[in-house]
Amino acid sequence: MARTMTSAARRKDTREKIELGGLIVKAGLRYEKRALLLGALIAIARRIKSDEHERSRLTAIGVEAFGDDGE
Repeated sequence: MARTMTSAARRKDTREKIELGGLIVKAGLRYEKRALLLGALIAIARRIKSDEHERSRLTAIGVEAFGDDGE
């Protein structure tokens, strides 16, 4: 039973990582260096923790981008 739960958790984790990678592609950043992507994500994470307006602005951009393909 424990092995099944571990396997299910691994599958869920893998699926989530694949979906997150898809966001990188959708944003047009597929060919950027990993260090740049990580740095950008860390900078954004810091910014949205302290700036609710920026969080709202970026969310609106994302909603619009998802709207383009029906997601």
